[in-house]
Amino acid sequence: MSDDLKNRGAQDRARINIHEEHEVRYWTQELGVSQEELVRAVTAVGVIATDVRQHLRK
Repeated sequence: MSDDLKNRGAQDRARINIHEEHEVRYWTQELGVSQEELVRAVTAVGVIATDVRQHLRK
């Protein structure tokens, strides 16, 4: 099944998919970070949103 491009939020708010533009847009706004910061955080700790939030607080 393909993604619904009208969906402006994350598909699964527990995970961050940096390969979907609408999810990157959602998470950068939600976390108050740039796209580069988000990608670095996901690369460092994985896709679980709580882990990324905790990493960004450091």
